[in-house]
Order: sequence, then structure tokens, then C-alpha cells
Amino acid sequence: MTSTPAGRTALVLGGGGITGIAWETGLIVGLADAGVDLTTADLVVGTSAGSVVGAQVTSGTPLAQLWERQLEPVEPGPPARVGLGQLAALGFALLRARGDLTRFGAHAGGYALGKADHGGTPTQLERLQAIAERLPVHEWPDRDLRVCVVDAVLGERHVLGGDSGLPFVDAVAASCAVPGVYPPVDLGGHPYVDGGMHSAANVDVAAGYDRVVVVAPLAAGLGPMQGARAQVDALGAAHAILVTPDEGAKRAIGRNVLDPAARPPSARAGRAQAATIADQVRAVWQG
Repeated sequence: MTSTPAGRTALVLGGGGITGIAWETGLIVGLADAGVDLTTADLVVGTSAGSVVGAQVTSGTPLAQLWERQLEPVEPGPPARVGLGQLAALGFALLRARGDLTRFGAHAGGYALGKADHGGTPTQLERLQAIAERLPVHEWPDRDLRVCVVDAVLGERHVLGGDSGLPFVDAVAASCAVPGVYPPVDLGGHPYVDGGMHSAANVDVAAGYDRVVVVAPLAAGLGPMQGARAQVDALGAAHAILVTPDEGAKRAIGRNVLDPAARPPSARAGRAQAATIADQVRAVWQG
């Protein structure tokens, strides 16, 4: 039995591809094994892969079931990947942005729209179907879940919740829409891309919460983007901790975060890592 934490709690889940979903899930399951239940958070913030995990852990689905899903056999076929072309395009977008984060989002979004228009990504329907298969429920949960997306035209970040009136699966798909790999997603007549084009974790959404646990597969900053550590330090929360993959998890995740074959080992690595950090996280979460 876990004690009730004093003060409002927030769980922030960052982006990191298919392996990020697996590692985050394993970590959350492993911490629950140790008596630290992060799924009780008053606020859950998800970016990209973290939006999928956030959707899963606020769905009411037992953690044991979410764990088993990460260990399912991998379907054959070549994995998606962020290739040299996508990296070069995003690097060029950074140069054109000249340190302006919103401008970078607009350039990245423009690249994403062009790539999709020329058939360089799956269709939006195909992507929505793939995301729907990963989500236990397809309606916004009766919890405070926020998912981060970026306007593909204006470059501005938007934080979406159940009060947005937007379809849940579509919002999660937009948060996961890596430019050049997956298509932008239309929300209310406007295209949106991956919330990671603003920040890998968007920790600032948890500002004002007393106890914050940030789980970030990708924690480094890039260009005008703040890294997760700087964002955690800027929160001013009474108690906060940043958890990133340890060496074992990094080996399991490998070089391609979109490779389904690395999903089961990444999940196991997250669960194993949880045992080594449970006391530190407990001190933040439960006091």
C-alpha cells in the first residue's frame, strides 16, 4: 500500500519513439512493483511517445496488461527510422530558425507537410489506425491528461486536453507525428506535428505542481530547445526528479528508436532500471 503524497503531483512523459514507449512503460511498471505508483498523478503530460504512454496509464488498463503488450511478438518487415534525409531537413530548419523556437516549429512543419504531400509518409488514415491499435481506449480519459503538439504552419506549441473537443486518437497521433516520417494530423481543420518539435518533454506544462517526476528517453536540448534538466530546474517545484535511460537501457534501445524489434528489451531494461531508482523517486512522489 502506498502513502498519499502531500501536494499536487505531475507525471511528465517525454518523446522517444517505439523504444521510448517500451522503456517508459517498463519503468512505470517496475516502480509500481516497488510500491511507487506514478499512475496516481494529478496531471499527466505526454509528448510524442509520452502521449501514448500517458493515454495508456490514464485509461484504467491494469499495468500488467500494458506490460504484456510491450512483450508481444514483433511483426516482420522493415522498421521506420529517422534517416539522414530527415535529420538533414530538421538541421536545415534549425539553421533557418536562427534560435527562434516557434520559427523552427514552422519550418519543421513545412517540411512535414511537403513530405506528406509527395507521398513520402504513410497516409493520415494509416497513421490514425496504427495509433488507435496502441491505445486501450479511444476517448479522452476522466483524468487530467495533456498532450503536446506543434502547429505545422505557425510553429506554435499547443497543449491539448479533454476540454479541447478534439478527437483523442487524432490528438495523440498528432503528438507523435515526427516530421518526414509520419504525416501531420488534421485537428479542427489545421495540421499539427510532433510536440517534440518544441521540446522533447515539455516539462514546463507541469509548472505549479508540487511533486513532479519527469521520465525522458531523450533529455538533451537541441538548438533553441531547452533540455529536460534545464526545464526541471526551472520548474521551481518543491520536489522534482528527472529519470533518463541508464546504460543498460541505452544498449537495449539501440540506435533506431522506431525499431519494434527493440521494444521488448527496452521494456525489460526500464523495469530493471526502476529497481535502482525506486527510493529516489519515492522520496519525490511520496515524501
